[in-house]
Amino acid sequence: MDRFIYLTFDGLSRGLVYAAFALALVLIWRAARIVNFAQGSMAVAAVYVAYSVTNATGSYWLGFVVALLAGLLLGVLVERVVMRFVDHSSPLNGVVVALGLVLVLQGTLGIVYGNEYQPVETPFSRDAFEVGGIAMLSRYDLFVFAAVGTVVVVLTLLFTRTAVGLRMRAAAFAPDVSRLLGVSVGGMLTLGWALAAAVGSLAGMLVVPTELGVHPTAMDVVFVSAFTAAVVGGLDSPIGAVVGGLVVGLLLSYVSGYIDVTVAPMAILALLVLVLLGKPGGLFSSSKARVA
Repeated sequence: MDRFIYLTFDGLSRGLVYAAFALALVLIWRAARIVNFAQGSMAVAAVYVAYSVTNATGSYWLGFVVALLAGLLLGVLVERVVMRFVDHSSPLNGVVVALGLVLVLQGTLGIVYGNEYQPVETPFSRDAFEVGGIAMLSRYDLFVFAAVGTVVVVLTLLFTRTAVGLRMRAAAFAPDVSRLLGVSVGGMLTLGWALAAAVGSLAGMLVVPTELGVHPTAMDVVFVSAFTAAVVGGLDSPIGAVVGGLVVGLLLSYVSGYIDVTVAPMAILALLVLVLLGKPGGLFSSSKARVA
């Protein structure tokens, strides 16, 4: 029972990071109807910026804030300089360009920073509190809960309670009609990419310190889990992304703890296949798919 409780809390903590990253994928999908396969590499770039700032100033929090700002800026640049000129008549075009962007970013980061893992410190202790001799959550886990919870609340309010959120959704689903109504479709797309990149940067800042460190390919495995989470919940559902992230986190924790860590990737693949076969739109998708 002790092991089960520990694995559950560990899975929830890791699942929230996957949820944050899945939210970034959902934001891009809602804004541009594109699955951004470069999201992981963009997040790593932001983490490297934080790594440089923290080493130069000794302040984790300054590096943290600069990483989020760097993510925003990178999202704007990618949309304005690259994605805006992609022919979207075929969804495959955006995927190919995103994969090419992955190679460019990883190659550039490798040239600048090298291909060695660089350790990244956490702002809070990762030693878990014990209740009745059972390891529960650490201070860092609580920080992860608070950070992701804040992002979920802010994004929910943005899309359900603000005119900007309504314009973003309208620009994605009916761009021609939106233009006739005076909506800046290009501006809404840029905002969507910027927000998604910032959320992805947050996820990178949360997960990289818990792994071997920052590396040009540090987010590749995380991206696979987050993509699975987004597909499980539904690429058009922020709530689905959160639930999907928690499901993936718990599945990875239980499989790694009770079976073997090498089996965990196969469990994720099996979950992805089951959802795609049973409900391709995701568990939280509407009964009738909307078409962009």
